[in-house]
Amino acid sequence: MGAGHSHAAAAPAGTAARRHKSRLLGALALTTSFMLIEVVGGLWTGSLALLADAAHMLTDAGGLALALIAIRFAERPATPQKTYGYVRMEVLSALTNAVVLLLLTTYILYEAYQRFLNPPEILSGPMLAVAVAGLAVNLVSMKLLSAGQSESLNVKGAYFEVLSDMLGSLGVIVAAGVVMLTGWTLADPIVGAGIGLFIVPRTWILLKQAVHILMEGTPPEVDIGLLERSLREIPGVTAVHDLHVWTITSGMDAVSCHLVVADMAEARKTLVSAREALAKRFGLTHATIQIEDQALREAEGEQRI
Repeated sequence: MGAGHSHAAAAPAGTAARRHKSRLLGALALTTSFMLIEVVGGLWTGSLALLADAAHMLTDAGGLALALIAIRFAERPATPQKTYGYVRMEVLSALTNAVVLLLLTTYILYEAYQRFLNPPEILSGPMLAVAVAGLAVNLVSMKLLSAGQSESLNVKGAYFEVLSDMLGSLGVIVAAGVVMLTGWTLADPIVGAGIGLFIVPRTWILLKQAVHILMEGTPPEVDIGLLERSLREIPGVTAVHDLHVWTITSGMDAVSCHLVVADMAEARKTLVSAREALAKRFGLTHATIQIEDQALREAEGEQRI
């Protein structure tokens, strides 16, 4: 006897990322527009820090665009071939963002090394003006994304990128001030390299989270040991096996397990108790539970021996 809850058809409409679609669109428009300004400003002023910030904005724009694409795919209905629909596009998008950002950081560090060897001329005044404007754009984008970053892995990835870019803009402002006041042009590649290094730990965390979900690891907020003990404590349950908990996409966890019971006449009651325990104590509502007869299981074990 078993019980399953198929939320595949309804899940795409309720994914965490979709609830913040309009905010993602607003942040994308702001980021893309100012990214072009920073590219022109970086080439004009000769500032690596400004170009590094523009590169981060490019990654921001790509991340936001991928997040919106993932939402669009997630809206597509489930099919017999894809019973969960396309909700995992969000996780693939976050993984792509992390990989691209790490590669981009490697290039920035290489360019910074080259500029240490041959410092270029830098126009600090225009560099400062562009950086201040970039800071304002990043603060607005962060405000738009802040509400969703705790709910969606994809929105979280976009928020981290905008956060790193905001700090990058602060670094560019500092570098421009140093060059303007002292003429020390090495401040520019130092800040450029710092921008790259700063985001590596956060990007690595995002990469690990995405891979963990794709490997169907247990959600970090779920204590699998406590969950198993809670199921074992249900009256009539003698054993729990094949217990699995995994994340389908942000805000959508699933669990499956087999419960061995001494009396199959109590199977329905046991099933209801198990579903309530999973939902109330662990927030797991997408559950597939198989009820097994202890006597039958023992008989099958003896036959195998």
